[in-house]
Amino acid sequence: MFELIFLATLSFYFVQTIIMIIGASKKYPKLEDGSLPSISIVVAARNEEPNIIDCLTSLDKLEYPEDKIQIVIIDDNSEDKTPTLIEEFISGKTKFVGLKTTEQVGELKGKTNAIVNALKHTTGEIILTTDADCIVSKKWAKTIAAYYTDEKVAMVCGYTKQFENNNFEAMQSVDFIYVLGVGAGTMNLGFPLSCIGNNMSYRRRVYDEVGGYESIPFSITEDSMLLKTFAEQKKYKIFFPLDSGALVTSKPCDSLKSIYWQKKRWGVGGLDTASSGAWLLVSGFINHVLLLLAPFFFSPTVLVLVLFKFMIDNNFLVFLYKNLNLKLKFIRFLSFQIYFIIYVIILPFVLFSNHDVKWKGREYKKKKI
Repeated sequence: MFELIFLATLSFYFVQTIIMIIGASKKYPKLEDGSLPSISIVVAARNEEPNIIDCLTSLDKLEYPEDKIQIVIIDDNSEDKTPTLIEEFISGKTKFVGLKTTEQVGELKGKTNAIVNALKHTTGEIILTTDADCIVSKKWAKTIAAYYTDEKVAMVCGYTKQFENNNFEAMQSVDFIYVLGVGAGTMNLGFPLSCIGNNMSYRRRVYDEVGGYESIPFSITEDSMLLKTFAEQKKYKIFFPLDSGALVTSKPCDSLKSIYWQKKRWGVGGLDTASSGAWLLVSGFINHVLLLLAPFFFSPTVLVLVLFKFMIDNNFLVFLYKNLNLKLKFIRFLSFQIYFIIYVIILPFVLFSNHDVKWKGREYKKKKI
C-alpha cells in the first residue's frame, strides 16, 4: 500500500514539475537598446552597513542610457552607518538620488513604507527594485527593461541566486533558484503566485492605476501582494523570463535562526497572497513526509521511488541552472535536498502556531489561524 501511495503522489509531483519547466521555458520578445524606456531603480536600505557599498557599486556600473536611468536609494531609519555610506558614495553622481524615510504613509509598515516614500521621487516609466544586500549584473536593468515591449506589459520579474562560499550558503542559493523556478513556471502559464522584491519591476502607470501599496492590503511580502493586485486586473501581461542577463546575487542568511525567520516571513506572506497555489505546498509536503517514512517501508521499489524523486528535483534544477549560465554541483544539490525536506515538513506547523514575524530588527504580529 505504501508503495502505491508513494507512486501516485510522485506521479503527480513529476507532472507538476514538467508543467513548471514548460512555463519557465517560455520566451518573450525584447526591445532593441535604442528603444529602452526610462527607468527608476528603487532600493530601500536598513542597517546594511556591511553590504551597501557593494550594492551601490554594482548599480553604478549598470549599462543603461544615462539620460534614461535614475537610481533612488532610501535609508529606512537605519541604526548604523548606512546613511553616511550612502551619502558619501552618491555624492557627485547625478543619476543617484539619496533619501530618508520621513513620512508615515497610511498604515504601511517597514520596507513598504520606505518604498512608497521613495516612489514619490521617481521619474521613470518602469520601476525596478532590488535590495541593499544584493549585487546586480551590468546588464540587469537593460535586460529587465527590454521586456516592456508594449503598454500591456505590467510586470517583469527576474531570478536571484546567492553567494556560495560554503555548503550552508549554497543550499540556500539552490533553494532560491528552485523556488523562483516554480514561481516563474506558474506565472508564465497565467497563474502568478509569487515573486521576489530583490529582482522585480513594474510599469509605473499600472502601479498608479491600482492605487499603489497604499491601496492594497498590507503583507510582510509586499512584492507578492503587488503581483497579486496586478494579476487581478486581468488585462496586463506579467512575465518571469529565464534570462541570465537579469540575474541578481544576494547575501544568504548567516544562521539557522535567520533562515527560520526568512522562511516564516515567506510563508506568512504566501498565506496572504497565494492561497490558489496551496496545491503546490500540499504536494511537496506529502512527498517529503513519504520520503522520511520510506526507510520504514524499505523495498527495492521504494528505493527506486526515492531516487526518482531526487531525479525529478535534480533535472528541474539542472534545466534552470543551464539556462542561467550557472553550474550545479552535486554536493550542493544533496545539501539542498536535506534542507528542502526539513523545511517543507516543518513550515506548515510553524505557520499554524502563529503568524508573528521578526525581520530587519522589526516585529510584525498577526492573529493565529
